[in-house]
Amino acid sequence: AAGRHARTPVVTAHVDQIDFHRPVRIGGVLSIKASVNYAHRTSMEIGVKMWSESRASGERSHVASAYLTFVSLDPDTGAPRPVPPVIPESDVEKRRYRQAIERRDRRLEKRKQQEST
Repeated sequence: AAGRHARTPVVTAHVDQIDFHRPVRIGGVLSIKASVNYAHRTSMEIGVKMWSESRASGERSHVASAYLTFVSLDPDTGAPRPVPPVIPESDVEKRRYRQAIERRDRRLEKRKQQEST
């Protein structure tokens, strides 16, 4: 999702959290949905949700969720490169956008606190 949005190579800069809800059974099918919740200048927050599906019954269960920050890189220099903005349209996209900004603010505040100690 990050690479598609930026149209450049990307690197993982931060993982906020990964919440594991259920184990994935051997032989199960894992489906992953990722969305770009917010884009700053060169970074993007990606929300990821994963489901496991039983081959036998078709039953799906939510197994994990995560928020990751990726940085866009210039393919020639490897330096951070600006990304297009995210323009939320639906109510869900607007909520994800607002919450992503709040998480970014908390990450920056935490980093600032760690640097001052």
